[in-house]
Amino acid sequence: MCSDRSRVNISVDDARVKAKALYEARATGRPIPPFTDEQPALDMHDGYAIQRELVALLTAAGDTVVGYKAGLTSVPMQQMLGVGTPDYGPVLASTVYENGATTPGGAFIAPKVEAEIVFRLGTPLRGPGVTVAAAREAISEVMAGLEIVDSRIEDWRIRLADTVADLASNGAVVLGPPVELPDDCDVRLIGMAFSRNGELVATGAGAAALGDPAAVVAWLANVLGEHGVTLEAGQLIMTGALHAAVPMTPGDTFVAEFDRLGTVTLHMGDS
Repeated sequence: MCSDRSRVNISVDDARVKAKALYEARATGRPIPPFTDEQPALDMHDGYAIQRELVALLTAAGDTVVGYKAGLTSVPMQQMLGVGTPDYGPVLASTVYENGATTPGGAFIAPKVEAEIVFRLGTPLRGPGVTVAAAREAISEVMAGLEIVDSRIEDWRIRLADTVADLASNGAVVLGPPVELPDDCDVRLIGMAFSRNGELVATGAGAAALGDPAAVVAWLANVLGEHGVTLEAGQLIMTGALHAAVPMTPGDTFVAEFDRLGTVTLHMGDS
């Protein structure tokens, strides 16, 4: 959760004020206006400065970082926000659910769900200089995943700095059972069918995530390594959506069926 202070436009005090606003929005379920409404010059570096302060508040309150998520890993999403690179945020222990879980509807503000491939690392990775081949070697388990994305920003009116600050709009993740894939399995070609309440609503394949989900791991290791952060053994790496996010409403059931990885299911509770 580091940022380059030489490239940050806001002060430490301002970053802390904004992080506190996001922290309270998470606690109360009341969204806040976009930071970029009043400060349109805020950029990705400012977002990470705020994110760092928010993570400090969350971990001080007892949560722990158990991995990282990458967002904006598809070209259409990058184009939508006018960037040429993914973003990232922490995965918090309190937001990880088992397969088939019912998540409380009241825990989120404006949730959407997306299917993705999730890795668990068997050995540490520290960049810079991590190759895709090295990332593949470090992966010990692969899982089907459903990420709930949520925004503490009003009406999803996010620009890049807003979503980065807000933990890359991370809400929660539901994990399928871990799978050990053979060495010759190409995760780019793993297909997925996604349904809501029994109706097919999206399809995708691993290659939607930066061309190769393992490349997402290498990218994360290298970006974090520039700031002295190591991806540790046992950490989860969420590699990004394989399709456009689908809005959730109470009572919905979502199922993602993956080739080789099996099925992961999520129910959204009524409250």
